[in-house]
Amino acid sequence: MAKFAVILPAAGRSSRFKDQHYKKPFAPLSNRAVWLHSAERFLNRDDVVQLVLAISPEDREDFNFRFASNAMILGIDVVEGGAERSDSVEAALARVKPEADFVCVHDAARPCLADAWIDQVFQAAERLDAAILAVPVGGTLKRVGPGNKIVETVSREGLWEAQTPQVFRRQLLLDAYARRDGFQATDDAQLVERLGRPVTVVLGSAVNIKVTTREDLRLAEQAMKALPKPKFQGPAHPFADEDMWR
Repeated sequence: MAKFAVILPAAGRSSRFKDQHYKKPFAPLSNRAVWLHSAERFLNRDDVVQLVLAISPEDREDFNFRFASNAMILGIDVVEGGAERSDSVEAALARVKPEADFVCVHDAARPCLADAWIDQVFQAAERLDAAILAVPVGGTLKRVGPGNKIVETVSREGLWEAQTPQVFRRQLLLDAYARRDGFQATDDAQLVERLGRPVTVVLGSAVNIKVTTREDLRLAEQAMKALPKPKFQGPAHPFADEDMWR
């Protein structure tokens, strides 16, 4: 059985979340932090040998106060990320165990994930070395110029919106980051593409939303009700039933 390490980037600035009390991965969602919902989808899997969470150095003290017990009990490795997403993933990648055959990168702020989607993207990566979840673009796309005036309507043919998880054979992702040379990719697939290596798209779901704004939290709460319950029955946040979020 192939072995997977999972990296959860959670070191972003959350500038669009606009909350004075917490950043989006640490916000409460159904009485549990957003990042814990994301983590638990992987912790129950026999093929996952490690989970690495990348947080901002400025969040370390608050994270330890709120979540150190969770990380310890659940066996999660916590590393300090960098200024950009790629910097954080690179820092986490350096901590991946050598027995991991594949590395999965999943947004810590993308909590509405079904086990079946993970199965499908893991299996595709095993067959083809690199695979990501994505959905076809459904809306009409407009390129907008100065003064918010439409410049052109862009054809959506062949356009997909990338999601996570994104899964790669470990050495392939290591090679992609070794040749990054400071390039700030918007996702990890972009770095693999720069090597000239193919990345396969696996059909995801519109339910697999990324929490970016406070309004997204409400959408995520409803979306999670439609997902099958995770098999994982381990410990939740030790203060999940108390008001320890502020």
